[in-house]
Amino acid sequence: MSVIIGLRVEEVMTQHVLFIVTNAAVIGPHNRKTGFFFAEVAHPFEALDKAGIAVEFASPAGGWTPHDAYEESDPAQKAFMESKAFRRLNHSRKLSDVDAADYDAILIPGGLGPMVDIQHDADVQKAVVRAWTTGKLVTAVCHGPCALLGVDLGDGTPFVQGKKLTSFSKAEEYDYAREDVPYELEDALRAEGAEYSSAANWEPHVIVDGRLITGQNPASAGLLGQKLVDALAQAAAHA
Repeated sequence: MSVIIGLRVEEVMTQHVLFIVTNAAVIGPHNRKTGFFFAEVAHPFEALDKAGIAVEFASPAGGWTPHDAYEESDPAQKAFMESKAFRRLNHSRKLSDVDAADYDAILIPGGLGPMVDIQHDADVQKAVVRAWTTGKLVTAVCHGPCALLGVDLGDGTPFVQGKKLTSFSKAEEYDYAREDVPYELEDALRAEGAEYSSAANWEPHVIVDGRLITGQNPASAGLLGQKLVDALAQAAAHA
């Protein structure tokens, strides 16, 4: 006599987030060293990883992604530096080979590097449009929202028009990299019709406007990561 034992297997659907990271190592007339701001990848990654959400990395050129402002004294940054994820980041996928619709969200971290190669990049804009029009989350922090400039959904209307958002503020830039950036990000977002707001310099500030989540500065990166975790959980609950 044969006995068949049935096992109930509960399928767990893992969610995936695509980080779109700069390849730019220098910026401005003084050849200032730059890249992605380390905390703006490490802190969101920590929140997502703890929640069991998978993270993949892409960049405009693929491959190596330079970083800036690494702080070993920050446990989240140190853990990320020593992780397999950091090694994967430095072998990032070429963005043109990636379909943003295959992910539940995209996240564009800042640093000054994005203002060199992320802004107005056709593949970055395509990724933003693809994510948005397929119902996914679009998130960016600090200088990362420069990825939203010049984006439209096919009708000529700026993507950011009428949307509540934040980014590195003009007041913060004045004391940080005013002589190195090609334009003031806050002014550029306002010019395209964004409903921009900011907190005091270097204070955490995150705005959630539907499927758009933005953070003001490096101090906002961890909070942005948690808001993204919450939004993904809500999306999964309604799937």
